[in-house]
Amino acid sequence: MLWRVAFQIQNGAYKRVKNKYFGYLEKITHRGIQSTIMLTFSVISISLMLILGLVLEARFSVVYRGETVRSAQKLMEQTGESLEDYLIAMRQVSDAAYYNAIKEYDISGEIQDIQKSLNLLYEANKENLRSIALYDHYGSLITAEPVAAQKEDPNVTQQGWFVRAMEEVENMHFSTPHIQNLFHDATYRYYWVISLSRMVELTNGGDSVQGVLLVDMDFSGISRLMKKINDANSGEYYYLCDSSGEIIFHPRQTQLADGIGRENNRIAAAYKDGVYDEVFDGENRKVLVSTVSYTGWKLVGVLPEEMFAYGMVNLRYFLVMMLLLMAMMLVVLNRIVSVRISRPILKLNESVLEYEAGEKPGIYIGGSQEIRHLGYSIQKSYEQIEELMKTIVWEQNERRKSELDALQSQINPHFLYNALDSITWMIEDGQNDGAAYMVTQLARFFRLSLSRGYTVICVRDELQHAQTYMNIQKVRCKDSFTVRQEIEPEVEDYCAAKLILQPLLENAINYGVSGMDDGEITIIAKMDGDNVLLAVKDNGIGIPEEEAQLLLTDNNRVHKHGSGVGLVNVNQRIQLLFGKAYGLSIESEPDEGTVVSIRLPAIPFTEENRRRLENGYVFSREETRGKEESDEG
Repeated sequence: MLWRVAFQIQNGAYKRVKNKYFGYLEKITHRGIQSTIMLTFSVISISLMLILGLVLEARFSVVYRGETVRSAQKLMEQTGESLEDYLIAMRQVSDAAYYNAIKEYDISGEIQDIQKSLNLLYEANKENLRSIALYDHYGSLITAEPVAAQKEDPNVTQQGWFVRAMEEVENMHFSTPHIQNLFHDATYRYYWVISLSRMVELTNGGDSVQGVLLVDMDFSGISRLMKKINDANSGEYYYLCDSSGEIIFHPRQTQLADGIGRENNRIAAAYKDGVYDEVFDGENRKVLVSTVSYTGWKLVGVLPEEMFAYGMVNLRYFLVMMLLLMAMMLVVLNRIVSVRISRPILKLNESVLEYEAGEKPGIYIGGSQEIRHLGYSIQKSYEQIEELMKTIVWEQNERRKSELDALQSQINPHFLYNALDSITWMIEDGQNDGAAYMVTQLARFFRLSLSRGYTVICVRDELQHAQTYMNIQKVRCKDSFTVRQEIEPEVEDYCAAKLILQPLLENAINYGVSGMDDGEITIIAKMDGDNVLLAVKDNGIGIPEEEAQLLLTDNNRVHKHGSGVGLVNVNQRIQLLFGKAYGLSIESEPDEGTVVSIRLPAIPFTEENRRRLENGYVFSREETRGKEESDEG
């Protein structure tokens, strides 16, 4: 209770000093100087990073688009070169058949030689060829490799490759892909081919006549090249068409043939080589056009707008990661700057808060001149408060000791007078042995009462003191009552106030069993939950309810006999030591008896706990339980 009073005084003093010296400090810290600095720097940093991110994204988007287009052009250039190499090889086959076979022999008598030369040429290039055939200007088959039977009435002269060869005699002509339809196949398989046709001069019996050389190329070679560049899954695709826009290869050729899809091939065939922006079927896209030499074919690449957006996803992830890394670096930098600026104020504030929490730290003195001056002022104020607190605590402690001494002094004199009167009466009556026993018990009683000047003793000593007192009273009352004890051994090692059972026993004798032949007084000591319960029980006449209520409140009532001290004294001493939650309670019923109970906290009796209680420390319930649990552990 004393420490609570002191704390209230200290708290009031602290508030006065705080109002006087801490105003400036609180204004600064309440604004959160470190948070303000970090917030300001963070807003500026985030704004700059967002601007930088937007600029970088715009720049990278332009660069990415350019790189994507250049990459597609490079791919188309490589594919075009491969197609040109493939077509050149076919032209070389046609040239070899013409100049090395057809022009060397006369068809009228050397067909076998021509066929043999064509056979050799076919065998050397059969991976890329389907057939080599020679026709006269009437469309009649002269020879073919591999040897095969021509279908009936194929109407060769009406087919496009034959017509173009006869009309443009100086050029080689490439057809669009079609199924080979001139010769029977023993395996009944159908092959997609591209026909290379040209007009040739034949020697027939020494005369020069016109004819047509047909080289059917396997379309799978071109198909493989085109499929290879269409493997990408990012949305772009490439197709091949002739100069008039007829599709030679398209990755969605089946859908186009079935009318499910559309392609802008007619327009693309009219484009010159280059890059074009166009809108087709409501979709923005870039179209890349490259012409394949010797043929007039157009290799077309289509790059949808979604492809660029898809490709920018990874770039955006990179930018986000870079910005996050920069943000982390800026957070660290902001932290360092804000800490260096706000550290002195924060340290001063922390030392003040620690002091406010009850610790005794040294007040931080550092930083700028203003902060150092504030620290010096606070330190000096705390030193003055400490001196004031020591004086207040000493005065309060002395006052408390005086109150306890005054209350305790009310007990001893009257009992001493009664005991000495009994001893005098026994000596006069010649009861020397009884008188000697009384003197011995009285000496023991006062030796225990002194207890080296301590106010707090263990329960064991208080029970011994009570037993000595009852020994004296039984002699005085000539054993007119009996005394029983119900003691639980575990309670004997807890703390108790000195001389709290004797007034209860005195009242039990004087007001309870006095004048009875079968009077019985029971001393009880046991645990009651987290508390120690001491009680004095008698089977006397009891106390009326209205009088029992006054025993703990009215200290001025006139006592019929006894010490005159009453139970108010005991209750006040217990509450001064242990707090208002503890003390006496009375249960009584007329003609049944009375039980006066003392409730004490379960504080283990140690020298440290005794000293703390003597100096006015009041244990809380939590501390009491904790100490009890610690002892049990």
